[in-house]
Amino acid sequence: MRCPFCKVDRDKVLDSRSSDEGRVIRRRRQCLACRKRFTTYEKTGESFKMFVIKKDNSRVPYDREKVIAGLQKACYKRPVSAEQVRQIADRVEEDIFKNFDKEVTSSFIGESVIKHLRDVDKVAYIRFASVYRDFKDAGELIDEVSQMIQESDDGTHPRLFQ
Repeated sequence: MRCPFCKVDRDKVLDSRSSDEGRVIRRRRQCLACRKRFTTYEKTGESFKMFVIKKDNSRVPYDREKVIAGLQKACYKRPVSAEQVRQIADRVEEDIFKNFDKEVTSSFIGESVIKHLRDVDKVAYIRFASVYRDFKDAGELIDEVSQMIQESDDGTHPRLFQ
């Protein structure tokens, strides 16, 4: 591992820990040349790749970062932490790997994100749904918001508007 400071390839590992539920190994290292410390993350290589079947039937490799980017856009200026975004992405991946082996439809991923985001933040959910479901007019958006308000009124969810 090259030191990010002096670029020398001599270091020692000070500490190793697993993170991200065992999927990543975090190593704390110290360069033997400049003595500075740095952290590396090692992700286990997966022997298979998951592909996403898009609406136009093209296939692209699954990319967790795209899910996170979509969530971050929906949660912009909302009281949703980075940790909550990561947890939603984890739950979406769990849904994918429980139900699919090699290929998953983009619609399944979108609906899974919507399902988990709905429980975290109603406004972010509406934002994500409005882009993902591609509402054709304001009426479709109003219908979705009305449905959300009705569900909030039944006492099982926090109120959308106070």
